[in-house]
Amino acid sequence: MSVGTIVWLASELMFFAGLFAMYFTVRAAVPEEFALQADKLNLQFAFANTTILVLSSVTCQMGVWAAERLQPVRSGSLLQFWRWGMNEWITLTYVMGAVFIGGQIFEYAELVEHGLTISSSPYGSVFYLTTGFHGLHVVGGLIAFLFLLGRSFAAKRFTHHEETTAIVTSYYWHFVDVVWIALFAVIYLVR
Repeated sequence: MSVGTIVWLASELMFFAGLFAMYFTVRAAVPEEFALQADKLNLQFAFANTTILVLSSVTCQMGVWAAERLQPVRSGSLLQFWRWGMNEWITLTYVMGAVFIGGQIFEYAELVEHGLTISSSPYGSVFYLTTGFHGLHVVGGLIAFLFLLGRSFAAKRFTHHEETTAIVTSYYWHFVDVVWIALFAVIYLVR
């Protein structure tokens, strides 16, 4: 299961490499358009949203470590996060991922209000395609977390099978986070 996930993520890497190639090609073709449109981006908001997504990788990994201990649920009060099980950590990861998606939707609405749409300019096209496809991948990860939690709750006994499911789901989530860090750097930081 792990090897299959890694092979699949390699194909996803090629997909995102194509999106990066598109971005840099269009950027080289119309640099003045990129300079003009990039000023519409809200760097502080995007940085805060990025921080939430990056921290969700930490909570996801905490969930994996709990799964490796074969601990599906917390062993103390909800406030004792150091005693949380996989379900609590993955639920928090899910919420953080959902907040990230909500932040992207908010950002899109702000940009549309300022006249930047997918069809308004070459910059708009590559911006929405790259960040939109990433957003779809985040939503895919959120769905995977729901399946992981469902499997955990449905299991009569939490075993290595559930642990492996948590591990391979985390591979995908970490991949999506690393891709976003690269996208954030290219879109928001490189001017």
